[in-house]
Amino acid sequence: MGGIYGLAFIGAAIYFVQHSTSFWNGVLGFLKALVWPAVLMYKVLELLKI
Repeated sequence: MGGIYGLAFIGAAIYFVQHSTSFWNGVLGFLKALVWPAVLMYKVLELLKI
């Protein structure tokens, strides 16, 4: 599972940093990338009603 989380983090970091318009938006994008996989799993489990 660590590898999947790592790939999701790298993909999210690249996405958020590429779409940032300033340095601080890039930093915020990096922080968002740290928690994005957890939010995704929460939403999936919520959808599945587990």
